Amino acid sequence: MTRAMVAGDEAAYRQFHEAYCPRLHRYLLVVAAGDKDAAREALQAACIRVVRHIKVFSDEQIFWNWLTVLARTALADHRRKRSRYRAFLDRFTLHTRVEVSGPTEEGQADAQLLATLERSVRELPPDERELVERKYFGREPVREIADDLQVSEKAVESRLVRVRRKLKDALLTKLKHEPTD
Repeated sequence: MTRAMVAGDEAAYRQFHEAYCPRLHRYLLVVAAGDKDAAREALQAACIRVVRHIKVFSDEQIFWNWLTVLARTALADHRRKRSRYRAFLDRFTLHTRVEVSGPTEEGQADAQLLATLERSVRELPPDERELVERKYFGREPVREIADDLQVSEKAVESRLVRVRRKLKDALLTKLKHEPTD
């Protein structure tokens, strides 16, 4: 079956799906401690990885072991992504609560920091500003940005790391030199 999958045989992929996806889903449910959504997301990601990285396996047990590694990795990636998103939501909610709660000393400091950050983003070169706006304000996935820019996802992530460092340095410099209200 794996030989036919490597050759791109659609029937072999259907056979794989019928034979292994239910079993893999049950495996992921156990690994995900019953989290059905996480198991379903991880299964989809694992199936995509199978299509991208399929190779010929001579033994069914070795193939299954490979599938479980792909599935566990997909689950870990899903959890990491969800964790980052929740952390972002927590920071956003905290920021919103500070704005709504009125002018406190902490709220004023947050407002000053936000104003300084917005000014620093506006001062970025156009290409870096667009990258930050698309990723963090527009919430575009790195893959879409990379496709639009015709570069690799890794290149986009590297640029984002550099821009974040640049913004951090600019913020720290401005905050040191700006008078507090």
